[in-house]
Amino acid sequence: MPDRDPQADAAADIRARIDTSTPHSARFWNYFVGGKDNYEKDRELGDHIKEIHPGLVDVARLSRLFLGRAVRHLATERGIRQFLDIGTGLPTADNTHEVAQRVAPDSRIVYVDNDPLVLAHARALLTSTPEGETAYIDADLYAPEAILESASATLDLSRPVALMILNTLGHVGDYGQARELVARLMAGLPSGSHLVISDSTATSEGMIAASDAYNKSGAIPYHVRGVEEIGGFFDGLELVAPGVVQVTRWRPDSGSDTESEDATPVDAYGAVARKP
Repeated sequence: MPDRDPQADAAADIRARIDTSTPHSARFWNYFVGGKDNYEKDRELGDHIKEIHPGLVDVARLSRLFLGRAVRHLATERGIRQFLDIGTGLPTADNTHEVAQRVAPDSRIVYVDNDPLVLAHARALLTSTPEGETAYIDADLYAPEAILESASATLDLSRPVALMILNTLGHVGDYGQARELVARLMAGLPSGSHLVISDSTATSEGMIAASDAYNKSGAIPYHVRGVEEIGGFFDGLELVAPGVVQVTRWRPDSGSDTESEDATPVDAYGAVARKP
């Protein structure tokens, strides 16, 4: 009997976990940012949502630009060299490690997600400069202590870490639980660490309608929240100016496309804050 191939077995297990019969948030988002890692059900839902609220495409695209600006700020201005990115999503251009290592080649990044399709593409997230390191953890946001324990194999948790949770906390239906999960993650990080959060918000009738349609599609529900609720995730931390704002208004790059778009209303708010 021939020996089994562990890599082939692992790939088969991942394929078996991928459900293409219903939309999935990571693939849906990938479609909105122009990616190719999506299926017919994701595209059908995406096209339907575009009819309801075309502005959600801007949320996807401009939230990605916010990620880049936040990482550059942390690496350049705050001296952060470690990043824990939870709810990674499918690889696209300018992933966290690419932005961070462009500024500081010795940066270390750990990605966390529990989507089998993201896991299948994790190798694209594991490229790194020789001086730095990247890792991927197949784990669940609902197990913060397990995430921190696994991340400690790559990150030194006695030194500051930037915790990134972008467009993910909306999947936690109970707001109190979402805040508790963030607090437990931050509790395991030292003073000088930073929290970066952005999420879609209930700031227009179109976004609320789009959220309702998405949640009726069979995908894992995503709950849009008020701006004050987004701000609540940062309680006890020191907000970095300009505070909790539309993602387009968070330190737009001078002379860039982002600067020209910062007056465009977008149903997504975010912020960066420091742990005292």
